[in-house]
This record gives sequence, structure tokens and C-alpha cells, in this order.
Amino acid sequence: MSGISDVARIAGVSKSTASRALTGSGYVSEQTRRRVAEVAASLGYVPSTSAVSLATGRMQSVAVLVPTVARWFFAQVLGGVQSALLERNLDLTLYEAPPGTQERRRILEDFLPRRRFDGLIAVGLEPAEGELEQLQRIGRPVVSVVGATGPSSLVTVDDVHAARRATEHLIALGHRFIVFLGGDTDDHFAHVDRLRLRGYQEAMADAGLAAHIRHVGSGVSIPEGYAAAVDLLGETRARPTALVAACDEVAIGAIIASRRLAIAVPGDLSVVGIDDHEYAEMFSLTTLRQLPREQGRAAVDLLLRTIGDPARAREELLLQARLVVRSSTAPADPAPAIAVSDTHPPR
Repeated sequence: MSGISDVARIAGVSKSTASRALTGSGYVSEQTRRRVAEVAASLGYVPSTSAVSLATGRMQSVAVLVPTVARWFFAQVLGGVQSALLERNLDLTLYEAPPGTQERRRILEDFLPRRRFDGLIAVGLEPAEGELEQLQRIGRPVVSVVGATGPSSLVTVDDVHAARRATEHLIALGHRFIVFLGGDTDDHFAHVDRLRLRGYQEAMADAGLAAHIRHVGSGVSIPEGYAAAVDLLGETRARPTALVAACDEVAIGAIIASRRLAIAVPGDLSVVGIDDHEYAEMFSLTTLRQLPREQGRAAVDLLLRTIGDPARAREELLLQARLVVRSSTAPADPAPAIAVSDTHPPR
């Protein structure tokens, strides 16, 4: 099996020059770099991780912390991170750490501080836990994907804008009795939910509909969205004409609940989600499309720039979700049955 010595000898350079040419560390002329690369390819030589680490002083490994891989969004972000790292021949060490668990505390307090990696991508950190500051103390570059603004660089979608856009779409269709469904302030993923709720509230207030603002909380899964929607839509006296869901899973749960209650979507009820989940097309769901795989790839790019220049200023990449109109929304009935809440009489 050929080694770096063989590559250097045939290319007519020193071992250190061959190593720099293949790892990208240090200056090597473009002509020399090409010659070394051609020789390495002809010999079938691929630098080992340990060899690259010796040449660059880096571990060629990135740690990724996610709260769960069971939810669509986090799995998509992870897929984007992995593909971007593989393209660069970098290793990935994954830590699945559900919030509020002993396993998460051990990972943050024990495993991450003593493991060797060049940088960390943390997905979905909540601000109240002080976890981002804890990760900063490890002394290696950190990039966050979604979560609160903090000392590390951040890649996220403008969740306030996404919910505003969803709500404005329904208002433009003539809806006035619009409920924000999903999101629980006690949930470990509550930060995003709160931002989306704020966007809905701002859009309603700006349209002169502050009196009709209503939030019905739930977890952010399809079954939890279904259960909350059954309770909400079963109250005929307080039934809305439209829903803005905290995420697509909640929206899909609401559509299933509507079908079982013989409420036509979009004839009797319009529903908008946020995310463009893989099931959104199946349910013809109007939604705000974000691209979590691209967020994962962007986080890798941002992290590698920071690793290459530790003094680099913090960056925040705020992405805009795009409205995708399908057939879960329609104009409001010009003469609908009056929808009221317990606190607001019909008018």
C-alpha cells in the first residue's frame, strides 16, 4: 500500500510538502499541489485522518448535538450537516440529547468537554437553560441552528416573519376568526413556538383583529395537533374559520381532525402550516417552506470559516421562509356562521 513517502518521492517533493499539498494546510504552489494530487490519485493514496491531524493540528471531526432525530426537522438538518461534512472528508460525532434528561446533562458536562473535535453544531438549544454559554466554555467554535440569539454564530429561519406571512395569507382571503394552534410555553422546543405565536399576534393586531387573537396550545406532533384540534373544532360556538398551525405536523393533525368531524377543508376551515414537511404535499397543505437540509449545510460552512479564523466576528444567517399555496386554504365564506369565543360576543 502506497504511503505519503511514496507520493513525495514520485512527485519530487518532501513529505511535509506533500502533506501540505494534500491537506490544504500551509502554502504550496498551485503547480506543486496539482502534481502531488495527480501522483496521489495514480497511487490510490488517500490521507488518513491521523495524518491530516498531524499536518494541520486539527482532528478533522465535528460534533453535532440534537435534541432528537425522531422529528422531521432535526433529521433533515442532520442530513444536511452530514452531506456537507462528507464532501470535505470530515468526520461527524452525533450526540442525541433529549432536553431535560440525565443523558443530556452528562453529554454537556462530561462527554463534550473531554472529547476531541474541531467544532460543534448545536441544534435547537433553548435560551433559558444556559446551555449555549456552557458549550462556549468548552473552548471550541460553536454554531447554532435555530434557537435563541447568543454568543455563537446562528443559522435560523425568521419564524416571526413566517407566522406573519401565514396569517396575512388568511386575512387576505377574508378570514377574521383565525386561531393559532399548537405550541406550548412549557415545551422544551418552546422558543420557536413563541416566535411564531408573536408573528401571528402582530399580523392580527396590524389588521385590526386584535380582539380575535386566540392561541390554543398543544405539543408539536401530528397526534397532539389532532387532539387539540378535536377539542377546538368540536366547540361549534367558538369554531374559527381558519387556523395558523405552529408547524406542519400540527396542521396535518388538524386536517385529520376536521375530516373526522365532517368539517370541510378548505370549504369550512382553512389551514396553514409552517415548515413544508415531507407530508405537506400529501395533505395539500398550504405552508411556509423552510429548507432544514440547507440550514444544516450552511451551519457547516459557517463553522468551518470560524475554525479557520477563530477571531472571526459572530454571524447570524436569518433565512426567509417562502409561502407555498396548495388547497388547504380558500376565501372565507362571505356570509359565514358567526364564530365567537367565550369572551367576545357575536357582532
